[in-house]
Amino acid sequence: MKQMIVHNEHNLMQMALLEEGKAVEFTAERTRERGLLGSFFKGRVVNVLPGMQAAFVDIGQKKNAFLYVDDVLHPHLEKQPKVKPSISELLRPGQDVIVQVLKEPVGSKGARVTTHYSLPGRWLVYMPIADYVAVSKKIAREGDRSRLKALGDQLRRDEEGLIIRTVSAEEQREAIETDLETLREQWRLIREKADSLPSPSLLHRDHSMVQRIIRDVYTPGSDEVITDSEGQAREVTALLEEICPGHQPKVQVYRGSESIFAAYGVQEQLNKDFARKVWLPGGGYIVIDHTEALTVIDVNTGKFTGGGGDSLEETVTETNMQAAVEIARLMRLRDIGGMIIVDFIDMEEATNRQEVAATLEAELKKDRTKAFVMGWTKLGLLELTRKKVREESTLPYVEPCSSCHGTGKRYISPLH
Repeated sequence: MKQMIVHNEHNLMQMALLEEGKAVEFTAERTRERGLLGSFFKGRVVNVLPGMQAAFVDIGQKKNAFLYVDDVLHPHLEKQPKVKPSISELLRPGQDVIVQVLKEPVGSKGARVTTHYSLPGRWLVYMPIADYVAVSKKIAREGDRSRLKALGDQLRRDEEGLIIRTVSAEEQREAIETDLETLREQWRLIREKADSLPSPSLLHRDHSMVQRIIRDVYTPGSDEVITDSEGQAREVTALLEEICPGHQPKVQVYRGSESIFAAYGVQEQLNKDFARKVWLPGGGYIVIDHTEALTVIDVNTGKFTGGGGDSLEETVTETNMQAAVEIARLMRLRDIGGMIIVDFIDMEEATNRQEVAATLEAELKKDRTKAFVMGWTKLGLLELTRKKVREESTLPYVEPCSSCHGTGKRYISPLH
């Protein structure tokens, strides 16, 4: 069972996703500063840089958006040479273009945008210019995969593309077809606005943070949403009645005197899980450090000494196994992205190293964000990557230290 706990305070909305009572996702959104991810804009090309094979597009934000050549090319629609054409052959300054935000602005960098458009629905993702049908790899039964692939091929038109989502595994044609028609209508309205509005203009904004998560992960019959806002409860109920017809939405309004996060144990979990040192169930611990280039995670045995009669190898492997499970959860919860290096405790047996890596891979499959385990380095470190789509500052729960600026140490002048 999953619980979605939503806390509204002033201009900030925070949401924690709990699985069996344990926090696995946390996100926050300032209600007046909603993110751009997934939004469509009519933009104007400002600069074309052939040396970078990229262009900068004015979408009406503080920083111009970045459009890479691969996000302009549509090789399935027209024959493309083996060598990529120069972006100057595809775009010119002053040209209007419809773009979708692929990655939020980060620091001094503007948003990354694409012309490979996608509109997510409850049962599928609609791509107006893609020309293929794909089925979620998380749908394991071959019978379901074959049925959904055939259904997608029947429903799509011309160059449309469809990705059938995991939640569609046992869904019937009618619901999937209705979802597709809704998304087609959204795309029609986007194109209609693009024809009538000047550049730059916002053409379409995705649902709010809460609505997106509910759309993507809510399972009728078992999951529940708990919020401290009656107005939000009404909105969520209406959304669930729309996307899950025939099911009674489980939506509660919390009216207690203490914070909803405190009442459901979320605050205590976040205090522990966002710390630099996080303890493991057996007494070991992990330390998470961030640099500009990558994230480094160090595993230590700590207080864990193993069971009676356990060898050192068994104790170390057990600690590493616990760490693998916890690291996957914390990467998801803290939205750790980019390059990640894990320094597990040294293991002598190759089979134990394989088991630890396999456990981490299995746990990462629970994550909605793509992550890949690359393998062990010659120094015995495990390399992995996880897609990063938003800046860490979009998690207002975490604030940089004004004294050490994230180093964990404060400089004291020898002159004083």
